[in-house]
Amino acid sequence: MMYPEIQPYQHGFLNTEDGHQIYWELCGNPHGKPAVFLHGGPGSGCAAAHRRLFNPERYKVLLFDQRGCGRSTPHASLENNTTWHLVADIERLRSKVLQTEKSLVFGGSWGSTLALAYAQTHPQHVSELILRGIFALRQAELHWFYQEGASWLFPDLWEQYLAPIPPAERGDLIAAYRKRLTSSDRSVQVEAAHAWTQWENQTISLLPSAAHKQAHADDASALAFARIENHYFVNKGFMGEGQLLRDAHILQYIPGIIIQGRYDACTPARTAWDLHKAWPQAEFHLVPDAGHAFDEPGILARLLAATDRFSQ
Repeated sequence: MMYPEIQPYQHGFLNTEDGHQIYWELCGNPHGKPAVFLHGGPGSGCAAAHRRLFNPERYKVLLFDQRGCGRSTPHASLENNTTWHLVADIERLRSKVLQTEKSLVFGGSWGSTLALAYAQTHPQHVSELILRGIFALRQAELHWFYQEGASWLFPDLWEQYLAPIPPAERGDLIAAYRKRLTSSDRSVQVEAAHAWTQWENQTISLLPSAAHKQAHADDASALAFARIENHYFVNKGFMGEGQLLRDAHILQYIPGIIIQGRYDACTPARTAWDLHKAWPQAEFHLVPDAGHAFDEPGILARLLAATDRFSQ
């Protein structure tokens, strides 16, 4: 269903001046509608498939690997890596690379979190929002997926997630993983990174997916994904509890579309529903036969319809 594969027509690195080099690329039509794609994780990086969510004849799309992941350097770095550093990076990229006053902002999973944080900070620079798999990074959401909740749906996979953590440390699994993902022993880091990553990879779709299971399969990719995700979650996203929903009123004049899988075990539909109630001006779609992944058919159809509509 996606648009054909394309290559960037321009790419480079943004020097943040605080120790990071951010990889960015521009795809599609240099004279098309400006759009910014925000990947999930945090820590996953962009993939070629993400370019295919936008009509290349109508959109000028900026994609970038957030701090510490993908092609950005230093790899898996946690220093100067917060939500607000990323919001500032988007602003620099909008101004210096995309060179536009306003753009559509598209984000799924953690990308929805970052899109909301950016749009609430810089609403004057957002023309539309497309959000999928809504994640507000509230404590209850973190507890559901990383402590108890989703564990009841996937007890077999949960055992694999628990395996690197001794029983005495399982009262706070995010903190226990933090200890291992920042260990001075690389082998300890790698073991924890793969366990953390596979827990998410195997639970993001309604039906098992071999492709999802293989994501971040190499050590370097798993380390960036797990270390950066865990860093953000230990620090509650560097936001106040419930901040993104509390401040949703700022979005009232921004056209938006919210797309959520009914059976999303990663970011359950409750959060998308809460955002829908806090931002009733946005269009809301609850996909009845999908989990969390963007490439599940029902979610993908809604995402493509959304980018097509806003390209008019």
